[in-house]
Amino acid sequence: MQYKNTLWYGLVVGVILPLVGFTLLYFIFQYLDRAGAVSNVGLGEDFRIRTTGIIAIALNAIALNRFYNQRATQTMRGIVIATFVYVVAWIIFFGSSVL
Repeated sequence: MQYKNTLWYGLVVGVILPLVGFTLLYFIFQYLDRAGAVSNVGLGEDFRIRTTGIIAIALNAIALNRFYNQRATQTMRGIVIATFVYVVAWIIFFGSSVL
């Protein structure tokens, strides 16, 4: 399947992939919490949401690798821009609670 090698395509992939990943991970953790399979004992109050956010942002690395193998440099540029925006947002929201 041929992908478009455009900045906009990369931005769309870079924005949607972490959102979908975060939503799935969030609901999985909610289900496990209701089932009693996980515990918050000994963890910070927002540890789970911070970690889920980092994992969701890291999902862009999978997309970057895929487009790197296809030599789609413009698409990779869009994914990197979206990832950078997500990382800055994560630092703004959770940076003070990490330090």
